[in-house]
Amino acid sequence: MSHFPTSLTERHQHFINGAFTAAPGQGRMDLVNPYTEGVFGAIALGTQADVDAAVAAARAAFPAWSALSRAERAGWIGKLVGALKPKLETIGALESTEMGTPISFSMRAHAQGPLMMLAGHMEFLAKGPHDELIGNSRVVREPIGVVAAITAWNYPLMLLIGKIAPAITAGCTVVAKPGEMAPLTAMIVADAMAEVGFPKGVINIVNGTGLAVGEALVTHPGVDMVSYTGSTVTGRRLMAAASSTVKKVSLELGGKSASVILDDAPFEQAVRGSVQGCFLNAGQTCIALTRMIVPAHLHAQALEIAADEVSKLVIGDPMNPATTLGPLAFGKHRERVLDYIRIGQEGGAKLVTGGTDMPAGIDQGFFVQPTVFGDVASSMRIAQEEIFGPVLSIMPAKDEADAVAIANGTIYGLNGAVWSTDMARAVRLARQLQCGKVDINGGGFNMNAPAGGFKQSGIGRERGHYAIEEFMQVKSLQFNNDELANASSPD
Repeated sequence: MSHFPTSLTERHQHFINGAFTAAPGQGRMDLVNPYTEGVFGAIALGTQADVDAAVAAARAAFPAWSALSRAERAGWIGKLVGALKPKLETIGALESTEMGTPISFSMRAHAQGPLMMLAGHMEFLAKGPHDELIGNSRVVREPIGVVAAITAWNYPLMLLIGKIAPAITAGCTVVAKPGEMAPLTAMIVADAMAEVGFPKGVINIVNGTGLAVGEALVTHPGVDMVSYTGSTVTGRRLMAAASSTVKKVSLELGGKSASVILDDAPFEQAVRGSVQGCFLNAGQTCIALTRMIVPAHLHAQALEIAADEVSKLVIGDPMNPATTLGPLAFGKHRERVLDYIRIGQEGGAKLVTGGTDMPAGIDQGFFVQPTVFGDVASSMRIAQEEIFGPVLSIMPAKDEADAVAIANGTIYGLNGAVWSTDMARAVRLARQLQCGKVDINGGGFNMNAPAGGFKQSGIGRERGHYAIEEFMQVKSLQFNNDELANASSPD
């Protein structure tokens, strides 16, 4: 178990206008280690006054930041990357302590991944976007303004950088509200900004709850855009609140992603790969492959392979490099996931492995056994609702058309997977899935490719140059003739 100095875990300040601001008399929230169930830190809970100050700082910083050349913005991003590199091990260990994520996965996905994403935006600045000529018009793209970046707790730094990086690349300024259950690595970003003297007000961080800080940001007249990652229920409420000022909203919401295994797939590889795609981060992943759709005549075989793959998971202390599945992030969420397991059992699904008891040999922590259900029908709640935990539903399909209907038969459309030895067939089926990203035969994660939701899984796209464009607006400059439009060079 890691022990941290209180300077990293007792965060009783926000980061506003380039400085850590005192928060005297404000409420605080204790942070609980999901493995030990003990308090290990605390944050200050922000107020409307903190939000007002942060938005004012972002608005004041916007003219100068947006006027910088691309090379100058890239230079500042490079300085931030340089300051964060020595902190990678601390970031990984902190996120394992906050989240319960196994340290081996935390170092890759929670520490190294966000830094790679941030560094990649220096390259995007060098490439564009560029102006476009349409007849006698020059079409330019301009930063939208002040962005409220509201993130979830399940991938704390990855989600935060996934919004901050494209926003500041576009020339916007940001007020960020990290997920309150896991806010500490956001404050390490603040530490890095303070170290390098990052321009004041460009990135501000206010900790607090969604009801207090999140709602204040969404309804604030000084905020031009809201970028939110979290549940679909909250996303609906956020859209309604943002409508009062008609600000742009970008949403990455819930998922109920399907892995469709066709009858010509490398079956064992596909089942094992789909199981792994479900239980990463203890299933607390919006793109987790929580539904496995298999040919009906191979259903029993799929259950056997899935149970065997689950048996290989090493459950325990997140700080042990051998651990592959840790606890859930907090106790209330654990109870919610256990309720869904009971719902699955009562609803007629076949419990293949797992259940509501604590894992063998473990008597503390917010653990849920990795659970697999078979004979799951589309009408069941565990097939329709996002559980956000280590629970997999295996669903038999009569044929390819039935598999597509099952995969598309929810309100969600975030992620998907297809397995087949016939690449043309795999691509054809992938094109039929109503979701923003599809992995074919275990295709690897690409942080420069766009991702986002269809249906109630969200609006807009994240990652790569598509994310940068989300934070820009388009303006047409009309000239008297085509020659003048062509001669008017971009800045």
